[in-house]
Amino acid sequence: MTILESDLLGRPSAFRLQGLPIASTLIASCIGLLPFVASAPVIPPFGLLMALGWRLLRPELWPAWTALPLGLADDLIVGAPPGTAMTLWTITFLGIDLVDSRPMWRDHWLDWWIAALAISWCALGTWATGRFVSGGGAFWPMIPPTLIAILAFPPIARLCATLDRWRLRT
Repeated sequence: MTILESDLLGRPSAFRLQGLPIASTLIASCIGLLPFVASAPVIPPFGLLMALGWRLLRPELWPAWTALPLGLADDLIVGAPPGTAMTLWTITFLGIDLVDSRPMWRDHWLDWWIAALAISWCALGTWATGRFVSGGGAFWPMIPPTLIAILAFPPIARLCATLDRWRLRT
């Protein structure tokens, strides 16, 4: 029996229950390492998209502090200044916790709006951090990857839902 299979009682393994969301987020962060050649940044932050997909799909799965190690891993993987994703993702998760604390309905469209605001916030924060650290850069090159990320959120959320069904299957 492998680590990904169920135990003798038919329950999913601990790795599937706890490790799959983390592993999928780290693998999504690694997409930024692929050798894409472009004159401007066009690759959306797939690690952030996967983290948002899991957080909005299963709010009980990750507390807000989980964004700290996931953000650190993303910073180290993509080469951002350490602390950028840690700070922005944690503030984003805390904001989502505030939205979740309000007794209201949530559907796909509202999750997409929440994700769009979170993606825009993280893009603005990443640009501001890069401007502070390296001393320059216009904001307009950040617009295409931000729009692509907002449009890519529904397929990523769908992927998270598919992985979640497999994760919970006995």
